[in-house]
Amino acid sequence: MGRITMPQPPLLAHDLVRTLGSRRVLDGVSLVASPGHRIGLIGENGVGKSTLLRLLSGVDEPDAGRVERPADLGFLHQEMPFDAEAAIADVLDDALREAREDLVELERLSEELARTPQDSPAYAALLEAYGGRLERAEEREAWDADRRAALVLDGLGLGTLANDRTLGSLSGGQRGRLALAALLVRRPSALLLDEPTNHLDDDAAAFLEEQVRGLPGVVVLASHDRAFLDAVCTDLIDLDPAVDGPVRYGGNYSAYLSEKNAERERWERRYAEEQQELAALRYSAAVTAHVVAPNRERRDNEKMGYGHRGGRVQNQISRRVRNATRRLEELGRTQAGAPPAPLRFQHAALAKESADGTLVALRDARVPGRLAVGHLDVSATERLLVTGGNGAGKSTLLTVLAGRIAAQGEVRRRRGLTVGLLAQDSVFDRPERTVRDTYELSLGAERAEAVPLDSLGLMHEADLDKAVGHLSVGQRRRLALALLVAHPPALLLLDEPTNHLSPRLCDELEEALGTGPGTIVVASHDRWLRKRWQGRELRLAPC
Repeated sequence: MGRITMPQPPLLAHDLVRTLGSRRVLDGVSLVASPGHRIGLIGENGVGKSTLLRLLSGVDEPDAGRVERPADLGFLHQEMPFDAEAAIADVLDDALREAREDLVELERLSEELARTPQDSPAYAALLEAYGGRLERAEEREAWDADRRAALVLDGLGLGTLANDRTLGSLSGGQRGRLALAALLVRRPSALLLDEPTNHLDDDAAAFLEEQVRGLPGVVVLASHDRAFLDAVCTDLIDLDPAVDGPVRYGGNYSAYLSEKNAERERWERRYAEEQQELAALRYSAAVTAHVVAPNRERRDNEKMGYGHRGGRVQNQISRRVRNATRRLEELGRTQAGAPPAPLRFQHAALAKESADGTLVALRDARVPGRLAVGHLDVSATERLLVTGGNGAGKSTLLTVLAGRIAAQGEVRRRRGLTVGLLAQDSVFDRPERTVRDTYELSLGAERAEAVPLDSLGLMHEADLDKAVGHLSVGQRRRLALALLVAHPPALLLLDEPTNHLSPRLCDELEEALGTGPGTIVVASHDRWLRKRWQGRELRLAPC
């Protein structure tokens, strides 16, 4: 008779409420995460993705609601219980401890079973304990744990580090990857990940995708990495505010995009149909009623029979007017709002200075230790993607093209060229000004009125009256991007533009880049953006 396999426990959240300060971040959120499901949390910054993960992990407690979690749960953003003097070997030993304990216990139970007669009352209990421990060891791949640990370290770019290296000697990115490696080696029943692809290059991210797909238990993750969401997730939960709360979508990111596009089409179609019906009802209630009004002068061919049937006609007209008015009132309460306009660069703002020719030309351009470019022409209306590993000089190239730093060699720039640069850390001259005032004063009142900041979807309404100096790095970059979108230059330079944006806004920005005015140069690590790029690509090598 075969051993009965006990199913792994799910991760359950019931009506979670969490208030931070005066803001209710989560309001009655529920979640069912069954083994084998890998659920991605998406939505705008501040919508509660990290907050939800902390509640699911038990690091924070909800103000209301409850969580049922497997005892064997791993959370990436928990601090590793080691001080700076601990070695990599100590972290690995802790990650392998449960698998090694399983093997020791299996050996003990096996020996005890061999000594116990099968007709002994203790034999059945020993056999059950052995079966449960064997199942857990198989799930953790305990016999292969040490080899797997070495494989994971290598896959995450840590294979060349000596095991006696102390944590204090590692960079922040290396410590983050080590924490991730420890969780993958442990193979917990439930795994919670917050932005797990941060600090990972393409190869390490692809390795992580393969590892996560191979986990048998529950995975819940928050990520802005659309390529990761597409490769890993079986479900996505959109935490952006909606009438009925968070919406769960089956499938990966591509499936989510298809469904969101279909939703948008249904919304646009309903809005158009309702606007058409509203126009017809207003005509029926006003114009038609006026045409057959009692005081209208009757034509000759109406006069003979009008007295006989006039009352009946008026009753019919009155009924139609009442019905139209009633339907107008009903539609006024239930009609769909206009779908928000997607993020788009404002073409009308661009001067006709970049119609043809080359805007910037580089010949043997060098910034010692940071950049070396032999030959580069950036032509009008071009779309250029700059790629390369860390230290290859992507940001430096953009600042050279912008004229922010001088380069050795030859740099020719078209006279009068307008240039805009979205840097990775945006700085504003007057940090005491509000977001609203900064936007209006930077663009001018007329342009700011023509392109309202809140119409771009880049800043939350609650942040518009904050001082710019009180914004986070991501919020400052969104404001800087808003200024460039509202008044695009002839040469637009974007350094990692999808950082700090929700997946939805990243998709809108990518589409806007394809149809936007002028010349656009983008430096990006974003795998989803790079895979879908339609223009030219320049790959830089470390100098």
